[in-house]
Amino acid sequence: MGLFRRRKQTAVPSHDRAASRGDLDHLENFIRSRRGVEAYIEPRTTVTETTVILIADDGEWTRRRIDGPDGARRFAYRMGIPVYDVRLMGYPQRMRDFNERRKRRPEQY
Repeated sequence: MGLFRRRKQTAVPSHDRAASRGDLDHLENFIRSRRGVEAYIEPRTTVTETTVILIADDGEWTRRRIDGPDGARRFAYRMGIPVYDVRLMGYPQRMRDFNERRKRRPEQY
């Protein structure tokens, strides 16, 4: 009957999609309009695809999908900003501080 027969392993296709032009335009505009921006690669999960989060020196941040970790690294290199893996580095304290300020005074943001 073969209830416990092993299936042949096949390559799993990537679910990452290329960032749209709108995604890239938004990220580029964020970098050009803020100081001290760094990129953090967020890994693909079962719910979301690979994303890149850009964090400015004041902690303001934005997130968009990107075409995988290598695409995020190429984007950061092209834009001349540092890039980190969030699984290794975590999120910077300035981002948490910014989120806390935004909770206390949402009318300013």
